[in-house]
Amino acid sequence: MATRLIIVSNRVAIPDTRQHLAGGLAVAVKAALRDRVGVWFGWSGDISGQEATAPRRLKRGRVEYAVIDLSEADFQEYYNGFANRVLWPILHYRVDLQEYSRADQSGYMRVNSLFADQLDLIIEDDDVVWVHDYHLMPLARELRARGRVNPIGFFLHIPCAPPDILATMPNHEEILGSLVHYDLVGFQTDNDRDNFAHYLTSLGAKPVRSASFALDGRQTRLGAFPVGIETAVYARLARNAVRSRFVREMVESLNGQKLMLGVDRLDYSKGIIHRLNAFDRFLEVNPEWRSRVTYLQVTPKSRGEIREYAQIENEVTTLISKINGRFGEAAWTPVRYVNRSYSRTALAGVYRAADVALVTPLRDGMNLVAKEFVAAQDPENPGALILSQFAGAAAELDGAVIVNPHEVEGVAAAIKQALEMPLIERRDRHGPMLARLLDHTVDQWSDSFLTALGETRQRPSLIEGLRAMFGASA
Repeated sequence: MATRLIIVSNRVAIPDTRQHLAGGLAVAVKAALRDRVGVWFGWSGDISGQEATAPRRLKRGRVEYAVIDLSEADFQEYYNGFANRVLWPILHYRVDLQEYSRADQSGYMRVNSLFADQLDLIIEDDDVVWVHDYHLMPLARELRARGRVNPIGFFLHIPCAPPDILATMPNHEEILGSLVHYDLVGFQTDNDRDNFAHYLTSLGAKPVRSASFALDGRQTRLGAFPVGIETAVYARLARNAVRSRFVREMVESLNGQKLMLGVDRLDYSKGIIHRLNAFDRFLEVNPEWRSRVTYLQVTPKSRGEIREYAQIENEVTTLISKINGRFGEAAWTPVRYVNRSYSRTALAGVYRAADVALVTPLRDGMNLVAKEFVAAQDPENPGALILSQFAGAAAELDGAVIVNPHEVEGVAAAIKQALEMPLIERRDRHGPMLARLLDHTVDQWSDSFLTALGETRQRPSLIEGLRAMFGASA
C-alpha cells in the first residue's frame, strides 16, 4: 500500500461544494495532493452546537477529504481570537494590533487538541503528515503526546517576525516553541527561516547540524521553501481568458486608458491605504496622466467580524472617494473599487489585460498575486510589476520595480516609471522572471519540502548521534 500524505490545514477545499477557498494555501495543497494518495483534514467552515465524534469523510479519486465542525466558542476564541488577533498581527510585525486574552489562547489550544483527537482516528503508522500555517502550530506536540511518531512537517505561509517581536506575545514559548515537535519547519524566505532560528536560539536551542536545532530533547530542521504557482497552466488560462466577454467589456470601458491593477484581501498587511496615497500623489504631481490611467482595486472582504478590518474598509472607501472627487471627471473615474471576488479564470484575464500591477504589501510571506501577474503576461508585450521589498516574492522577482511601500513619493515615482516603461525594458525585465517561475513551480515546492521531510527521518536522532559519539552510556 502506498504511503499516504495527510495534509492538515484550518480549512479544507472540498470539491463539488460551494466552499471555494481562494489564496495560496489552497492552491499549494491541491498541488501537493495532485499525484499522491492522501487525505486533506481540517475545519469544514461550519459552526455546530454538537461535539465532533468523528470526521466527515468524502473520497474523490485518490484523495479523501475529512472535515469537522467547530462550536461558536471554538470559532470565536481559536480563529477570530488567538489566530487572527494575536498570531496574525505579531507574525506580520504589528505588535500594536495584538489583542491577547487567556480565554482566546485556551480556545486555540483546545481546538488544536480537538484536531489531534480527530486526526488520531485517521492517521496510520506509515502516513506522512504535513501541517499548514499559523492556526495549527501546537498540533505536532499534541500528536506526539498521543504516541504518534510519524514524520510530521509544518509550513508557515505567512511571514515570521524577529525574536524580539515574537517574544511580545504572552506565553510565546508554549505556542511558537512547540514547533520543535515537527521534524521539519518550512518558511517562505531565508529571512523568515533565520528569524525563527534566532528565536529558537533565544529559547536555549542548540544547533546540531546544518539548519537543525535541538531543544528539550527534540530536534527539528528549518528550511526556506518559496511557494510557486502552476506557471504554464496559469499562462495558458490567461491567454484564453483575455478573449472572454468579461475582459473585453472591461477593456472597452477604459476607452484607451492604461489599466493599473491591485488585487488584495482587505487586510491591513496589504498596504492598500499607503498605495492609494501614492496614487493620489502620482496624480497630483503628474497632471498629464489624468484621464489616461485607471486604477482598478479588487479587494474581497475578509474577517469582517474583527474591528481592525471594518476600520480599514472605512478608511479605504473614504480615501477612494477623496481621490475620485479631487481628480475625477464626468467621463473618467481615477479609482475603480470592487469589493468582491472573481473567478480564477476572470482574474487571469484581468492580469493579462493590465499594463501595471501594484503589489505593495507592508509585509507578506510570499504574495502569489505578483507571480500570477508575471505568468499571465504576453511575453511580447508584458505589463510592468511594482513590488514591495517586504513581499517574499521580491527575493525571486527582481525584474520588478522594487519599492518601499511606506515611501509614498517613491511609490508614486514607481507608478510613473512603470506606466512610461519602454517595451524593450519591459521584455528584459519580464523574461527572466517568467523563466524563474517556470523552473520553480508549486509542484517543485511541494516535492522539495516532502523530500527534505523524508531526509530528516533518515538521519540519526539526537540521542543516537550522542551515543555514536560518546558511547552507549550517553
